[in-house]
Amino acid sequence: MAAQILAGIRVLELGQLIAGPFAAKTLADFGAQVVKIEPPGQGDPLRKWRLLHEGTSVWWEAQSRNKQSVCVDLRQPEGQDVVRMLVAEADVLIENFRPGTLEKWGMSWEALHALNPRLIMLRVSGYGQTGPKAREPGFAAIGEAMAGVRYLNGEPGRAPVRGGLSLGDTIAGLHGALGVMMALYQRDARGGVGQVIDAALYESLFNLTESLLPEYSVFGAVRQPSGAALPGIAPSNAYLCRDGYVLIAGNGDGIFTRLMARIGRDDLGKDPGLARNDGRAARVQELDAAIGAWTIERDIDDVLQAMREADVPAGRVYSVADIATDPHYRERGAIIGVKAASGIDVQMPAVFPILSGNPGAVHHRAPTLGEHTDAVLRAAGLDAGQIARLRAQGVIA
Repeated sequence: MAAQILAGIRVLELGQLIAGPFAAKTLADFGAQVVKIEPPGQGDPLRKWRLLHEGTSVWWEAQSRNKQSVCVDLRQPEGQDVVRMLVAEADVLIENFRPGTLEKWGMSWEALHALNPRLIMLRVSGYGQTGPKAREPGFAAIGEAMAGVRYLNGEPGRAPVRGGLSLGDTIAGLHGALGVMMALYQRDARGGVGQVIDAALYESLFNLTESLLPEYSVFGAVRQPSGAALPGIAPSNAYLCRDGYVLIAGNGDGIFTRLMARIGRDDLGKDPGLARNDGRAARVQELDAAIGAWTIERDIDDVLQAMREADVPAGRVYSVADIATDPHYRERGAIIGVKAASGIDVQMPAVFPILSGNPGAVHHRAPTLGEHTDAVLRAAGLDAGQIARLRAQGVIA
């Protein structure tokens, strides 16, 4: 196998739960050595989130693959000294505490940069490191609301809904990982030094809001919730069949013509007023009604077959059970199994994106709590006596 692209990059992860650890997981999947610092006792709270097998979350197995676990009590000065020792040799530090927490522990950016000028520091937080809301607690749900995403999610006139996943966290984690890669390039390819990446949950989501703000700034338009439809781009919606819903995206000019021909509505497909998207968007209710009248008389499989024949993008709404048995997922290798410390095989998403020359990989399972404490501290220069003293003092576990 070709060398992984981040082999030799040392990452120290101080984060908990989702955003910072997701960024670290992304780097670990492509070869970075990630040492995760966990508090003694229960460790990262994610170990106990959602469904547990023998006391450990199966989510943990996916989130913490390819990482090493070191238990250090950061509330103790000696524990802070241990982290400083590891920082001195690290390429990247990832943290997602509330702003001001590391400063309280004497580990500000200025102090750590003086200790290691090559250090790159990813700081993930709800609202960023500056601004009037910086010190407020911020979770993904609140970031989604502040970014305008929750306002758009749901049916018109009903309460806003969440997507069922912590999108604010993972999207911020991806932004953070991208920032780390750019900072590494600047440092190593252009002779630079370390720097701080300030990734806010709400800004990471705000970055994905497409035309939302431009339309408001020019037209004063406030986009409203639209259910399954895609406002201003038509036709694209979820349509009811005899046995459930199917998604059809007929919003390309040529695609629209083929779609209308396939459902027996050439009168619409050949209408000059519908030849371009602006005309179709103005008559979207008419188009949705025509498509819906056709789908409601058919099963999902029949609709999908017809759309394939017409070369129109369409798909069923997958549950995780559909994902787990789908042949395309399997043939692409998009699902992998990793044997957990408990012995069970945990299915999880593979490493993405797929690089042709230096693909990522899962080399080892998620760690048990403190599994690598002694090994990592020995490699950092502590002898057996020093490690034993730290353990006796409750600094490490």
